Amino acid sequence: MTQVLCVAGARPNFMKIAPVMAALAETGIAAQLLHTGQHYDAAMSDSFFADLGIPRPDHHLEVGSGSHAVQTAEVMKRFEPVLESVQPQAVLVVGDVNSTLACALVAAKHGVRVIHVEAGLRSYDRSMPEEINRVLTDQISDLLFITEKSALANLVREGIDPARVEFVGNVMIDTLHRNLERAVAASHTLGTLLPQYAVLTLHRPSNVDDPDTLAGLLDVIGEINRSLPVVLPLHPRTRGNIEKFGLTARLDGLHILPPLGYLEMLGLMRDAKLVLTDSGGIQEETTALGVPCLTLRENTERPITIAEGTNTLVGPDPAAIRAAFHDVMTHGGKAGRIPEYWDGRAAMRIAHTLQGWLPQRKGTRAA
Repeated sequence: MTQVLCVAGARPNFMKIAPVMAALAETGIAAQLLHTGQHYDAAMSDSFFADLGIPRPDHHLEVGSGSHAVQTAEVMKRFEPVLESVQPQAVLVVGDVNSTLACALVAAKHGVRVIHVEAGLRSYDRSMPEEINRVLTDQISDLLFITEKSALANLVREGIDPARVEFVGNVMIDTLHRNLERAVAASHTLGTLLPQYAVLTLHRPSNVDDPDTLAGLLDVIGEINRSLPVVLPLHPRTRGNIEKFGLTARLDGLHILPPLGYLEMLGLMRDAKLVLTDSGGIQEETTALGVPCLTLRENTERPITIAEGTNTLVGPDPAAIRAAFHDVMTHGGKAGRIPEYWDGRAAMRIAHTLQGWLPQRKGTRAA
């Protein structure tokens, strides 16, 4: 009998599901892996699975792209017959992408228990689709694993029984610990040796869908590049908008790369003097690596990276970005410390909890 059906759908999920699958196997919990195909670039998806040692998915829904509504609905429609066929004791979802909510909804409606890894994170910005996914997934989950203690307060505020919540740490950091020695050297990825450089990632709609915001960000990045070379693995959505808005000239002088595999990106961040990003996961990874991070967003659902880590929230404001960059160049930026339980053992804590939790709750959820 399959005890746990694990779900991954997009690149942010792959780094989280890899250590979970390994820990379940090590502790003897029977699990199957389902890939929804929400991340529809087959080459990039395959490279992440290979880099991270994730087993070949037992099920692949191949949903592809679409609007949030279309994609969520398509995952639900294709996931339901798989769930009926496998009949797991529980469905485990990670993160906050559309696949997370879609599969959790189907499981809950079928009376199958839902486990949410990386629960309780909140930006309190309902304009972010991920925030809606986070809130709703947590409300229908039976067991919620959190990465930082502030997440418990968020969940309690929303009426969730703290007895269903367990603080285990951050599975993304498990993956980082496991692969740091295998990370590809920056000189190999860049094809040249840069003594110092900054890494930029940029993809959020709030930053790349508005031409004025995007132009302002690219202008200040161009200024930074004159003092410190900027390496930009360019997201397809961002590239398309840069071309559509006539901003291609603003990339002149930057070190432009295609989207990178996990090991290449890890090596690039590890050796960077500074990372500028609007990614949630990179805020966590830079804190674990001790690399200063400037987050180009007005808010973050990962406040521990600011309170304890190396992260500084600057938004898309050029003046704030310049000031924070100056601090990094003159004083080294925030040093931070490693948060509690970001020690590479989060997935094993999850597996050990499930060893006791699953046998006591066989079959369907209570009414």
